[in-house]
This record gives sequence, structure tokens and C-alpha cells, in this order.
Amino acid sequence: MSYPYLSDVIKAWTGIALPLPLATFGLFVALGALVAGALFRAELQRLYEAGKVWPARVRGADVPPQDVVSDFMVVVMVAGVLGARLFHILEHTDQFAADPMGMIFTRSGLSIFGGLILGTLAGMVCVRRWRLPVRPLLDAAAPAMMIGYAIGRIGCQVSGDGDWGIAANMALKPEWLPTWLWAQTYDNNIYGELIALPGVYPTPMYETAMALLCFAVLWALRKHVFRIGWLFSVYLVLAGVERLLIEQIRVNPVFNVAGLHATQAEIIAVALIAMGAIGAMILSQRTPAAAENMKDNLS
Repeated sequence: MSYPYLSDVIKAWTGIALPLPLATFGLFVALGALVAGALFRAELQRLYEAGKVWPARVRGADVPPQDVVSDFMVVVMVAGVLGARLFHILEHTDQFAADPMGMIFTRSGLSIFGGLILGTLAGMVCVRRWRLPVRPLLDAAAPAMMIGYAIGRIGCQVSGDGDWGIAANMALKPEWLPTWLWAQTYDNNIYGELIALPGVYPTPMYETAMALLCFAVLWALRKHVFRIGWLFSVYLVLAGVERLLIEQIRVNPVFNVAGLHATQAEIIAVALIAMGAIGAMILSQRTPAAAENMKDNLS
């Protein structure tokens, strides 16, 4: 069962019909942004107090970098939504040609990688404008971005926004696994689409679980002894692997790129994995301070 609006949730729980046309997907995206912003602020403060990030230059004055997080998040969120919509349109050009306004103003259909790319670029503009170092901020943002993604995918699941998987193969379902974790029909989904039994794979649930695991890894590694930027490289690898795996049971348009058939998300995921792996290898050398600390501990 899907609950596109808050009123659907209240009615299902209490039986009371209230005029609350608040989209559940938007509510979870907002919640994800709040949680991500809080973690980003905490990490920036830690790095600032450790002397790894200097003050931001805002309107001619120096301020602690964590004090610009609110403005930063607003810019990134707006750019992210625009990017997510743009990449979704590029992925479904046939639908856009048939109904341009419907594709632009639809309440569903967002490309997470489009949001990631344009949101990151907009964030880099802010960083440069405030004269902040790029790599430390990327490291600070890595765990926050992953937890925000995990929470946002809950919104996809609750609202039934179309980000589900292909028809579920019940013959492959482990006996111990509940059916609702293997196949769902997303009744009352925001698309109004009727899904035949037994249903489709609830991929947003799988993505939330994988993203939470990735967040735990990034959070545990955030105090690493490698060079600045290493953690963000690890984030790129984890984000790419997670999406590449889920694309195997998702329905998305397939493109022919130099004879290779792949979805837009698969192409971007492979690129992220490659960039992240290269970055992690280059930045995996221990910093001089960390090397000295280890030497002192061993002596």
C-alpha cells in the first residue's frame, strides 16, 4: 500500500479523512535534508576545531564554516531538485516530447544521480565563493549525503513514486523472507499505476538498507588517517556500487553507448566507482602527522 500524501497516512491509521495534501515524498526528503545538514554541521565543526578547515569568508567577515551550512543546504537542495528533474527528462525524452509540461511539473520522476551531480556543482560554487577548502568539505559531506539518500528513499517507498523494481520472481524468494520484502503491488501509488500480482521488487527498501550500511561504514571511517579527500572517494565507490547493484532489478530505459547497452544510472555508477577507486588509491597515503603518531605509538 502506498501513501502519496500525509492525509493518506492519517486516514489509514485513524480512519479520519483530513485535507492535508502534503506529499510524503517531500516530507521525507525534507527530513533527510535536516538530518544530513545536522551531521554535516557536526563534521565541519569537528574539522574546524581540529584545524583542518578555516573560516568561511561571508560578506567580508570570517565565520566558522559550520555557520554557513543552512545557506549551503538550501542552494544544494534547489540545485539537486532541478538536476534530478533534468536528468529524469533526459532519461525519458520520448515521454518529454509527448507531454513536456507534464514531465516538468509531475510530482514523481526524479533522477538521484542528476540531483547528486548538479547539487554537488552548486555546492562547489558556494565553497569557492566563501573561500573554503574543497576536499575537507567533501569529506565532511560524505556521510551526510549517504544518510540523506537513505531517508529520501523511504519517501519513495511510502509514496509509491515509481522507483520500484521489475516483476518479482517468487520462485527465487527464500522461504524465511516475508513476502512483502520480496514483492509489493504499491496500491494507491502516486502514478495511479496498477501492478499485477505478485508484484514488483520493493527496491526503495533495499536502497535504504544498503545506504544505511554505507553510511555506517563512512561514519566509522570519518576519522581516517589518510589524506584529505579519501573519505569522499570511498563515498563515490559505495554510492556507485549500491546503484549498480539495484539497477539489475530496476526498470529504466537502456541506452546504446559504443555498442554497450546500459541504463543512464549504470553508466554514471560505473563512472563514480572508477573515479572513487582512483581517488582512494591516490589519497591512501597516510598524512605525515598520522605517520608520526603511529611511529610514536609503536616506540
